[in-house]
Order: sequence, then C-alpha cells, then structure tokens
Amino acid sequence: MIGIDATGLIASLERAGARLVIVSTGGGSAAVPHLLATPGAGGVVLEALVPYARAAVDGLLGGAQESYCSSRTARRLAMAAWQRARALEEAAGRSARDAAGAAVGAAVTASLRTRTPKRGAHRVCAAVQTLEATRVVEVELDKEARSRAEEEELAATILLDLVAEGHGPPPAAGFRAGEAPSRRDVKAPAAWRELMTGERVAWLLSGDGVAAEPAPGGLLFPGSFDPLHEGHLLMARIAEEIAERPLAFELSIANVDKPTLDYVEIADRAEQFAGRPLWLTRAATFVEKLDVFPQSTFVMGADTFVRLAEPRYYGGSAAAAATAVERIAERARGLIVFGRARDGVFEDAAQLPVPHALREVSYFVSQREFRLDVSSTDLRQRARQAAGQDG
Repeated sequence: MIGIDATGLIASLERAGARLVIVSTGGGSAAVPHLLATPGAGGVVLEALVPYARAAVDGLLGGAQESYCSSRTARRLAMAAWQRARALEEAAGRSARDAAGAAVGAAVTASLRTRTPKRGAHRVCAAVQTLEATRVVEVELDKEARSRAEEEELAATILLDLVAEGHGPPPAAGFRAGEAPSRRDVKAPAAWRELMTGERVAWLLSGDGVAAEPAPGGLLFPGSFDPLHEGHLLMARIAEEIAERPLAFELSIANVDKPTLDYVEIADRAEQFAGRPLWLTRAATFVEKLDVFPQSTFVMGADTFVRLAEPRYYGGSAAAAATAVERIAERARGLIVFGRARDGVFEDAAQLPVPHALREVSYFVSQREFRLDVSSTDLRQRARQAAGQDG
C-alpha cells in the first residue's frame, strides 16, 4: 500500500483551495487511483495524464527529450501540468491570478524494473510546481531490492509526499540504506511570480540586483542559454564593438511550443551570467520582444535568424509569419547575425534564404570576424554523460 494518508491529503488540498493536475510516465501511476478513490477528490483533482510512450511525452512537452527520466523532464511535466490546471480553472471562471495561485502541477517520471534486467539505474524523479515554488526529488533505487510493483508503489508515494508538503501529512516514503534522495527547492521571488502570471513582462537581473524598466534603443542578445558558453560571450563582445554600446542578455521564461521554464531552470540559467545584465521576460517571440524593447538592436545566430520567418513559429500561418517579418523590419533598430558551423561546414548567415526585408536591417558577421564550433546541445549531452543520466 502507498505509505501516505490520501484522505488527509485531499482534505488539506481542498481546504487550501488547491486544484491538481497530475502526470505520470514510466512509473508512479498508482498515485492516480489512490487519489481518485478518496472521497472529496472531485473537488481537488482536475485531471490525470499517463503519457507512457515517448511520443506522448514529446507531444506534451513540445519535442523530443534528451533524457526521459531526469529532474528536468519531471520539472517540465510538472510545469505542463501546472499550466493545464491554471487553464482549466480559468475556463471554470476563476480570475487569472486566482487560477495561478490555486493550480498545482505534479509529475513523476521513473525508470523501473522490467521483465529483462535493465542495464541502467532504476531511478525516480518527481516534481511539483506551484506559483510559489518548484520542488523536485530524485533517487536511484537499489536494483535488486524490490519487485516492479513495489517500485511502482514507492514512486507513487514519493510523488504524493511531494504534493503533501505544506498540505497535511508528513513525508512517508521509505528508502533503503544507500538510497540517498537528492532534493531541490526553489521558492520564487515576487518578480518571478509576477512574470509567471503575466502581471510583469520584464525584470532586470544586474550585478547589483537593482530593478529597471526596459528602455528603447538597447542592444539585446536573446537566447535560451542552455548552457551559456564561450561562443555566446564572444558574440556579445563582438556585437558591442559593432553597435558601440553595452549589451544585455535576455531570457524568456515563456516558449512558443514548450512549457514555461520552472523556477529551478530559471535560477540555474540566471546564475550563469555572474553579474552580467540579464533581462528575464515572458516575450516568447521577437514581435513580443520588440513590444518590450522598442527600437532595439538584437543579436542572434543563424539558426534563430531563419526562425524569424518560419510559419511554424506563428501557428503554422504563412500570412502571420509575413506580418511578423514586416513588423520586425520596421520596428527593430537592427539585427546583428552570426554564422554557425553545421556538420563541420560554416553556415554563412548572409547566404540564408530569408525575406529581403530582414536582410535590409541586418549586419552579417563574417567567418573572419567570428567562428567557434561549439554547440549547446553537445555541451548538455556531455554533461548528462558525465552524470550517467542518458536514457
């Protein structure tokens, strides 16, 4: 039996006005019937999803995952669940702010015992997302200690323990000697919560942490910075020489086709900048960035430059893409575009097939001025391999 009092948990969540969406993949789905069989669950649980196939997870998260059992994937699933809970509450008539405050997204992804011996580790990763915080637990299980059914029950208990924190029963999951769960909690400052709800569109993290309002005419380098690497820093220095003014980086917590960044992800990416000016925004598209930073010059790589005109980033509409291109060309002060190496061949940004209107406002940095064969994807893959978390 799952080692947690579901009746107490449901009652506590109900008193708090919480509304839960739960996602389970690879294990831990026993949490769903455990909750739904409890009186009062109908007033708390909005939805339960079990995207078991990788394609189902990809559909929920907007693309293939680099690892399907990891802290990051669990957090992404929890954020997708939180966004779903918020949307369902808004559809039921709650204000956007109240819906965001009530929403709870919970997710577990696990790699558990199978019929044939598993080469990799048996692992459970569970995460809970609220407006206030992101919480995540990871643990590698003793491969020979439990049956599949027992591992399933443990995964469900770990998830429900995480949901229960602050809502009633104390943690109940039982681990064996040598099983050392790792825990990460990030409580969001007020500005991050306001970005999450849309009450704020931008927040500056600078060396002294002082807030500022976006001003026209800046030099902005947007990106995901996952991770920030030497190529980004070199591009920034070259762009400052070209534009003859200081540069600020920009990280949008919102994405066009993926879940919003969770607070652990925001904290980790922001930490990389070590005092360099960084704007946190919720401007997912360049048109939105121009609304926040009017008449600014934007720095980008060749891959981003091409995406500015791709219909798939505008709901699949060629007309919407064309309109966006016109707005970018009219409202941006300029674009500084860097080439990139692809499959060992340098891709000259000036030769890319993009609308003439974008070319007219772009400065193309030549291979002579910049070339660094470094990839964020490769860097993430090396980090996963070093941590032994591929799969």
